[in-house]
Amino acid sequence: MPLVVFCGLPGSGKSRRAEELREALAAEGRAVYVVDDAAVLGAEDATVYSDSAREKALRGALRAAVERRLSRHDVVILDSLNYIKGFRYELYCLARAARTPLCLVYCVRPGDLNRGPRVDTEENRSLNVSVSWQPRAEEGGRPLAAGTRVLGEPQAADSVVNGRAQADVPKELERLETKAPDLPALVTPEFEKSAKHVSSAFYPPELLEALTLRFEAPDSRNRWDRPLFILVGLEEPLPLAEIRAALFENRAPPPHQSTQSQPLASGSFLHQLDHVTSQVLAGLMEAQKSAVPGDVLKLPGITEHLRFTRPLTMAELSRLRRQFISYTKMHPNNENLPQLANMFLQYLSQSLH
Repeated sequence: MPLVVFCGLPGSGKSRRAEELREALAAEGRAVYVVDDAAVLGAEDATVYSDSAREKALRGALRAAVERRLSRHDVVILDSLNYIKGFRYELYCLARAARTPLCLVYCVRPGDLNRGPRVDTEENRSLNVSVSWQPRAEEGGRPLAAGTRVLGEPQAADSVVNGRAQADVPKELERLETKAPDLPALVTPEFEKSAKHVSSAFYPPELLEALTLRFEAPDSRNRWDRPLFILVGLEEPLPLAEIRAALFENRAPPPHQSTQSQPLASGSFLHQLDHVTSQVLAGLMEAQKSAVPGDVLKLPGITEHLRFTRPLTMAELSRLRRQFISYTKMHPNNENLPQLANMFLQYLSQSLH
């Protein structure tokens, strides 16, 4: 039933956290579905984020996959960058329409909470291009405070490195990337194995920098970004208790007009609306011929009445009739058919006085 949206830059640990959450919920006997870029694309292809048209198609495919999986009994985890707040709002509307809770998990690399990853151009000639992070004991020769974790800077590669074209670089990079990193003890071997397809994805330095500039960080003041859980690195434990409470104990956001389905209307609704309002106008024009100011105009079969204060013209009544029809067409309801005449006469009474 609930929807969990993971958000963050590449290499922030989203997929590993998503797998950790999936295992924890599955151990409780819950049906959990994970929707990620690889499931939609069929293969890891990070360059999709460098093409606006392909990226737009990817977001549409992710949204459709989430919408298909949302139900009253299953948990859906969306593992993607989700860096556009407009897209996160669309997901919020999906959850709201399905009347299911939603929470957002924002994964941040250590040292990147207030700044995005920086491309270190001083080491362009080295081939160690990595988007993973490792805690270090000191930064710039200065010891860090206890508990501080710093991101290993991603390094860029020139178009030609040691006489080889950049097209040859990813093969060597892949071998470097697939080496087992020095992960904290918190990450189990099974957990590390489940995230192999993520560590092998190659994000060029210029793409990382572009994603950092385009990234719209979630804000808990926005209703579509809360409840918000911020996880810095992989050493910080996953707040399973808080996530469970947000998913299974909180009420789903109430649906509003933009996410509610319109009530079904019969095929003859507009015809009956036009016929009833025309009869009311004809009855009023006939009744006012023998009325004096102060009289009450009553029509047969209608409980509502209209107080006659001045002569009414057909042009004025027709204008009000068009307004009433336009409003009623926006909210069709078969239950209102027997009361259309009373509703129209009440509308005329309020508009004319």
